[in-house]
Amino acid sequence: MWQRNQIEDERKQTANPELYKAELYKVDTKAGDLISNQMEVRHGPFKGMKYPELSSVGSTLLPKLLGSYEKELQPLIERICQTGYTEIIDIGCAEGYYAVGLALRIPEARIYAFDINQKARDLCQKMASLNGVRCDIKENCSTETLRVFPFKERGLIICDCEGCEMELFKPEVMENLKACDLLIELHDFVDINISTYISDLFKSTHEQSFIESVDDIKKVKIYDYEELHDLNLVTKKYILSENRPAAMEWIFLRSKQF
Repeated sequence: MWQRNQIEDERKQTANPELYKAELYKVDTKAGDLISNQMEVRHGPFKGMKYPELSSVGSTLLPKLLGSYEKELQPLIERICQTGYTEIIDIGCAEGYYAVGLALRIPEARIYAFDINQKARDLCQKMASLNGVRCDIKENCSTETLRVFPFKERGLIICDCEGCEMELFKPEVMENLKACDLLIELHDFVDINISTYISDLFKSTHEQSFIESVDDIKKVKIYDYEELHDLNLVTKKYILSENRPAAMEWIFLRSKQF
């Protein structure tokens, strides 16, 4: 129903009522297909990860179940899964897509998941339990948290803090993070200075690479999943769309110590 309602909102004034009804039926049917297999992720680095309920926090659910969610990052995520991280911090963990997924793929790492949203923390705990992994789930990750966090060897930080990057990553954390890798979603649409600030802050300690998001319309034309082969472009768009407010960018910061 979450995708169905989007179509209803956007196509109330459709000039072709029969086509409108057909699209609703196709999206409802395909949504049912995607969630029928015990609500498991179908593709990508976290293939087989189970969802405890039909709920996602802060992002659309269907791309996660399909496995197309943030496909732009998937080659990097695969490399991350082959790296021997001892601790992984997920800031803005939502329902646990990355926290639980990485716990499954890197069982030797200890996972710390932070989110200020109580629903997100509850869902993350449910997902971790359902998938048989452990995540230490907490509410707030502050600058002080990062300054004193007891990394044992090589740490990884994944951050989606919705535009608070400059408030979180202050110069005083740098000494403790110089041996960590970081994957940060940059919210320049909130403050256009964010990406420049983060890049400058880490330039002496980390190698940097940027990854750009793919527009939802372009995804429809270039993403190839067998589950979508019999669907038209309109229906594919509603299944693949992540509904970002603007073109997004991530920065991957690789410690120069390794």
